[in-house]
Amino acid sequence: MSVARAGEPSGRARLAQWVESRLVQRVIITLILINAVTLGLETSAAIMADYGVLIKTLDTAILTVFVVEITLRIIAHGWRFFRDPWSVFDFIVVAIGLIPEGGNLAVLRALRVLRVLRLITMVPQMRSVVGALLAAIPGLSSIVVILLIIYYVFAVIATNLFGQAFPEWFGTIAHSMYTLFQVMTLESWSMGIVRPVMEQYPWAWTFFIPYILIATFTMLNLFIAIIVNAMQSQQQAEQEKTVQAMEESIGAVDAHVHADIVKLQEEVRALRELLQERRDGSRE
Repeated sequence: MSVARAGEPSGRARLAQWVESRLVQRVIITLILINAVTLGLETSAAIMADYGVLIKTLDTAILTVFVVEITLRIIAHGWRFFRDPWSVFDFIVVAIGLIPEGGNLAVLRALRVLRVLRLITMVPQMRSVVGALLAAIPGLSSIVVILLIIYYVFAVIATNLFGQAFPEWFGTIAHSMYTLFQVMTLESWSMGIVRPVMEQYPWAWTFFIPYILIATFTMLNLFIAIIVNAMQSQQQAEQEKTVQAMEESIGAVDAHVHADIVKLQEEVRALRELLQERRDGSRE
């Protein structure tokens, strides 16, 4: 029975290194891109009529590779695989592709296109951007609440001011909030909404311009500021981790060198004692 040498990685460690190697990662990324194309081609009835069998076969082959890759990762990492949110996301996306076409769950097969999102988990730069967006959710939620309050206040005012003349736009608070959302996106806000309102209420610009300045330029810029701040914080955290890892590795090297120096000093001291004993013996 063969015994692993000291210092050599175990079988699971070697498997993890191989699965996470650049070659395997590039192959998976290539298959994800090819699968994105095949999933798009499946939406064309004309293409499926001519090449449906080939596209389905290719999709099944790619799904098989994904299943094997996920299985090897689970074997390599064990239960730690399910502690990583990105790995769990990969597992769920691949598992959706295994749902049979018939039955009540067949509608979930439309979510197979989520496999394309695996590209985010495979590319570290994309993963860091998504991580920054997730880290920004607490700050964004506060901005959303403030924006909803602004919506509600302006919707109540707009309903009271313009509801009778323009019931399709401002007849209820719900209609007013939807119309104000359209105004916030600056989609046909002037010619489509504000100018018709100003034909009956010439002073209406005093309502819409402050709303646009607050809702569009101020609040949306706050969204961007929070996201940029989260990305900078995450980059700084990653840099600190890198520096800490380098310091730990340097400290380990220094400790190893110090241990070698101490050992060498002890050997020199022992050699000197041995030479001294021989000199004393030769004198006697």
